[in-house]
Amino acid sequence: MEQRHLGRTGLRVSRIGLGTLTWGREPDEHDAADLLKTFWEAGGSLVDTADVYGDGEAEYLLGRLIDGLVPRRDLVISTKAGSVPDPDRRFDGSRGHLLAALDASLARLGTDYVDLWHVHAYDAGTPLEETLQALDLAVSSGRARYAGVSNFCGWQLAKAATWQLAAPGTRTRLASTQMEYSLLQRGVEREVLPAALDLGIGLLPSSPLGRGVLTGKYRTATPVDSRGASEHFAPFVEPYLDDTASRVVDAVATAADGLAVTPLQVALAWVRDRPGVVAPIIGARNAQQLTAALSVEALSLPDEICRALDDVSAPVHRYPDHDWSTL
Repeated sequence: MEQRHLGRTGLRVSRIGLGTLTWGREPDEHDAADLLKTFWEAGGSLVDTADVYGDGEAEYLLGRLIDGLVPRRDLVISTKAGSVPDPDRRFDGSRGHLLAALDASLARLGTDYVDLWHVHAYDAGTPLEETLQALDLAVSSGRARYAGVSNFCGWQLAKAATWQLAAPGTRTRLASTQMEYSLLQRGVEREVLPAALDLGIGLLPSSPLGRGVLTGKYRTATPVDSRGASEHFAPFVEPYLDDTASRVVDAVATAADGLAVTPLQVALAWVRDRPGVVAPIIGARNAQQLTAALSVEALSLPDEICRALDDVSAPVHRYPDHDWSTL
């Protein structure tokens, strides 16, 4: 698998990442082992998790598989901290919470360090410089090799990255930002992606297949074995089952038919090769699904197909996002 630099750093990662959002609920340990081994054998290195995935079980499961199945040195492990199970405060970006959460993640993963550590979301209740100081401390102590943020909007990302570049003392440059990005969710193109490109921050798209909808599996009905049919994940899928999404999915399916490939491959190739994207993070229930996704390595979409998909999925961006003189 092709490797790419993560932002303006020396860290190289596989251009497809393996996500573990559902680990701890599905798959089971046997299927998780098959997923990790299949990914590694295909040349994949970036494995993404978080301390809240499966209430910590995702990290614990990944930790049990490291070394015994796949050498730790071959993986770029990324995890996140900051989300908390508190209805009154969904995110805690305080230095104390973040560093304690990192220590707990390392214990579950059974490793001395993570290659990449993200703040899971912006916490308006904590001064940003305090949150960023936690990243500096994590890197300077060796517990994290690189650091980034997740789910920061454009101004939040730009402010955080600029602080790290301009504030006095030894600061950790933001290597990455993880955001949802797909043909069904192009909101990052308004401000996040331009900021990331300008500041040398790599984008790691989550849900690059539109939460599974872009595979076409929901075109006629909701499969009984799909996440859209599960009690836990149905609300996650439902927002992308509207008429607007259907038009995009139909266009993806038409392109796939013309190229003699699958809708999954078309949708994943589109986001993988967008400017500023380093590695889409994909989730799979089993090795068969993962193998189907990894087969996109050999596919590059023709320019005319990309333009057609751009047009059918184009978000409405007006003032001040577009050139005001044309409005």
